[in-house]
Amino acid sequence: MRLGFAMAFWGILTGFLLAQPQKPKVHTISSGEENLISLNPDYLVFSPNVKSSQPVPLLIYLHGSGGGFAPLDRIGGQARALLSGIKMYGKGACYVVVPQCFQKTKSGAKSTWEPADLIILLDDLLEKFPIDRTRVYLTGNSMGGYGCWAWGGHSPERFAAIAPVVGGIGPHGPKDISPEITKWASNLAQVPVYAFAGGKDRVVPAERSERMIAEIRKAGGKQAKIKIYPESGHNVRQQVYNSKDFYDWMFSYSRATLKSFK
Repeated sequence: MRLGFAMAFWGILTGFLLAQPQKPKVHTISSGEENLISLNPDYLVFSPNVKSSQPVPLLIYLHGSGGGFAPLDRIGGQARALLSGIKMYGKGACYVVVPQCFQKTKSGAKSTWEPADLIILLDDLLEKFPIDRTRVYLTGNSMGGYGCWAWGGHSPERFAAIAPVVGGIGPHGPKDISPEITKWASNLAQVPVYAFAGGKDRVVPAERSERMIAEIRKAGGKQAKIKIYPESGHNVRQQVYNSKDFYDWMFSYSRATLKSFK
């Protein structure tokens, strides 16, 4: 009786522990911190909950503008849908990393995601963790979607796939349009891109994502596509990160098999 009770209790306890939300660890950029413009040198890492003897993929999530106000650990909550999706749809071991863009730059100006900052972050990650360099994925929401356009447009060779969600296309907010979008588009034509938008988004209109995808296609990008949720607004991230389509698309790509799409 006692043995049976103990085994039953252990089974319940194990199930309870496994059901608990995965907690990230805080890591700090080891080199290049003095060159950061608006990036918090501390970042969150959700390590794989599936063991692997080989290097594993990396998914980087860029938060929206509200994340610059929040404590670092609170931003990690936005990535939990990604963790759940990776597990639910059987994508195996994967690092999920959540950096933070401060509200202000070092000089006191209003900040946004800077490719130069994010390159320092990625180099730090590749140095510290057993990451499959051919399977680095990038996604982000709102201002984080802008960060995807900007970083991907600057360094497309670093990524296997990029998925901006309700992303703006200018550094100064939803109404701004970067003069670099033609350059970004030319570079993004070299990597698979899947943009997502809400048809009723009054914060960042779907037209912004439509414009970027049109520019990429014009530049010769054959693997650029967009999905608009016609009845959704700016919170479409919840639907995107719960969809099987998102994970099946993203995790199907590797730079080891990626060919030029131009």
